[in-house]
Amino acid sequence: MLFQAKGLDAAVDMGWKDYLMRVVPTALGTALDINLSNASLVFISVTFATMCKSASPIFLLLFAFTFRLESPSIKLMGIIVVISIGVLLTVAKETDFDFWGFIFVTLAAVMSGFRWSMTQILLQKDSYGLKDPITLMSHVTPVMAIATMVLSLLLDPWSDFRKNAYFDNPWHVMRSFLLMLIGGSLAFFMVLTEYILVSATSAITVTIAGVVKESVTILVAVFYFHDEFTWLKGFGLITIMVGVSLFNWYKYEKFKKGHINEDEVSSSSFNGDAKYIILDDLEYQDEFQDEDT
Repeated sequence: MLFQAKGLDAAVDMGWKDYLMRVVPTALGTALDINLSNASLVFISVTFATMCKSASPIFLLLFAFTFRLESPSIKLMGIIVVISIGVLLTVAKETDFDFWGFIFVTLAAVMSGFRWSMTQILLQKDSYGLKDPITLMSHVTPVMAIATMVLSLLLDPWSDFRKNAYFDNPWHVMRSFLLMLIGGSLAFFMVLTEYILVSATSAITVTIAGVVKESVTILVAVFYFHDEFTWLKGFGLITIMVGVSLFNWYKYEKFKKGHINEDEVSSSSFNGDAKYIILDDLEYQDEFQDEDT
C-alpha cells in the first residue's frame, strides 16, 4: 500500500458508495474463497478439495449471467452440465468424504465465481479507476485482512496455540513463520498475477490456467501426500477439463468472430483474448470502440 501511495495511479477518486457496493463485496468474496478453501483441508484431502473446487467455472458462468457479463445460450448450458457431471464423478464413492469439508470447499467454489465476476467489472470499468491490478489490490487487501482475522477467530482453535508443536521452541517458531511467509508471499503474487491476467485478457484466461494448476496440485497431492486417486476420480477430472476446455473454445470462437455483446456488435480489433463487455453498460460501448480505434 505504501508503494502504491507513491505511484502514478495513487489518486483514485472513488466514492464510499462504490467502495461499499463494489470493492467490499469483491474483497469479502476473495477472502471467503481463500479461507474456506484452507479450512476445508482440515477435513478432506488436497485431491478431493481440488476436484470439488473444479466446479468454480459453473458458478463463474452463473454469476456472469447474473451480472450480464455473458448472455445465456444452449451451448453454455450444455457446458455447465458436462462440468457438473465431472464434479459428481469425482465425489462419487469418496471414502474420506466429510460433510463440513465438502460444504466449505463448495462455498469456496461459489465465492470464486462471484469474486472473479466482480473483479472483471472493477478492472474493466473506467469510472471506478481500478484498472491497475496493484491499485485494485491496495483497495481490497485491507478488507480481506479484516475478514481473514474474523474468520480465524471464529474457526481456528486458538486455545491450542501454546500446546501445538509449531511454536513449542525457538526453532519451530522460526520455521513456522518462514513457512507462513513463503505461503503468504506465494498467495500474494498468485492473486496479483491473476489480477494482471484478468486486466490484460479476461477471466477466461485465468480459468485456462486454473485447469493446469488443478492438475499439478492433484499430482503433487498423490505423489507427495499419497492421496488416494481412483480411475473414477480420474475420469471425473478429465470430464471437468473437457467441459472447461469447451467453455474456453466457445469463448475463443465468439471473440474471434467479433461477437462482443448480445447485439453482436462487431469490432475488428478484438482477438482471442478480448475482454468481457458489460451488457448493461451500453453507454460505454462507444468509449471502448474509440479506445480500440
